[in-house]
Amino acid sequence: MHISTKRHISRRTLLKGACATIGLPLLEAMMPAFARADAAKKAPRRLVAIQTNMGIIPQYFFPEQAGADYALTPYLEKIAAHRKQMTVFSGCSHIGVTGGHTAEKCFLTATPHPDRGGFRNTVSLDQLAAEHIGNETRFPSLSLACGSEGSTLSYTRSGAPVAPDKSPRKLFEKLFVQGSATEIEANVEALRQGRSMLDFVGEESKRLSRTLSKGDQQRLDQYFTSVRELEHRMTAAQAWEYKPKPVVKAKPPEDIEDAKEFVQRTRLTLDVVKLALENDSTRLVTLFIDTTVIHAITHHGNRPEALTELSAHESAQFGALNDFLTALTAAKEDNDTLLDRTMVLYGTCMGSASSHSNVNLPALLAGGGFRHGQHLAFDKVNNYPLTNLYVSILQRLGIETDTFSTAKATMKGLEMV
Repeated sequence: MHISTKRHISRRTLLKGACATIGLPLLEAMMPAFARADAAKKAPRRLVAIQTNMGIIPQYFFPEQAGADYALTPYLEKIAAHRKQMTVFSGCSHIGVTGGHTAEKCFLTATPHPDRGGFRNTVSLDQLAAEHIGNETRFPSLSLACGSEGSTLSYTRSGAPVAPDKSPRKLFEKLFVQGSATEIEANVEALRQGRSMLDFVGEESKRLSRTLSKGDQQRLDQYFTSVRELEHRMTAAQAWEYKPKPVVKAKPPEDIEDAKEFVQRTRLTLDVVKLALENDSTRLVTLFIDTTVIHAITHHGNRPEALTELSAHESAQFGALNDFLTALTAAKEDNDTLLDRTMVLYGTCMGSASSHSNVNLPALLAGGGFRHGQHLAFDKVNNYPLTNLYVSILQRLGIETDTFSTAKATMKGLEMV
């Protein structure tokens, strides 16, 4: 890349510095005092996004009727108590996301064609939100998984996967067990080292600025701004290390190692998630539920015995979801319930695991301050962008945007309260 007539700088050299500059959050320390005061008056908004990766039997999930008077299907019967607090979607998909099981990495990014060579993911819904509101809590976001190594819903702006926490017990300790003075100082020192590296990058970049064109100087100014923002974020993280963690009455859960017990493992994880939300330790959570252990029976060929076995597993998953929604409804925050302030997105990357279809994705949204109690049905052939729902979610979190991935609008028919 030609930088100026005076000097050439390799693209690789600039990218080493620029990797920290993309999409950094607007931090509280950089906001005007009146803006901070206004933000403090707003009720906190939260998101829990859950994906089960082996699909859901469509006929047991999708209602036949659209609107508010739809008849409950077998799976929706399991969460019937929350009917007025949820919206069911059909005829939606991620435009261009193909590849059967490979699409599971794109549930929250909607990056097209994960099955193609050279595929590179983009930022996930939760991580984009964390860039804007993550600094308001001790943990900007939590990436969680029940299943195999490496499974995650969360991806950075550069498309790198965010390693998930898989142990409910370790997650509980991370959230609520205060480290020793030595451990705290070690964490703080690691943050200081990170800041000193940023200082070095900044000084090196300043030396280049005199040789750059006006356009490149503007881009470098953006880089300096991003470095300063990241330093502020590290400073905030350092301050959190010295603040006591919340004290809870609940006991640490005992981990379950058997992969076949994925429903009970999900329950344990969601129990800890509820505590994290209740104590405002984070406002953004993703949970990847890996059900690969039942992969064989997802290719059921409509055999009655296979459908019976598979539906029992999936019905139990909706039972776990129901218990989570019930727990959020029981928890009060000011004059609202925790569910009133928490959007719970539940869905899957495949419309049918039996055929490896990536269209007509089963999805629902509960809570979070929307006018619910309906089935929004779109064209099952020419699907509506599910990413439009993600724009609505971002706006409900207080983030000013009209786009996300392939979306350029909010979800039609879904209104805020």
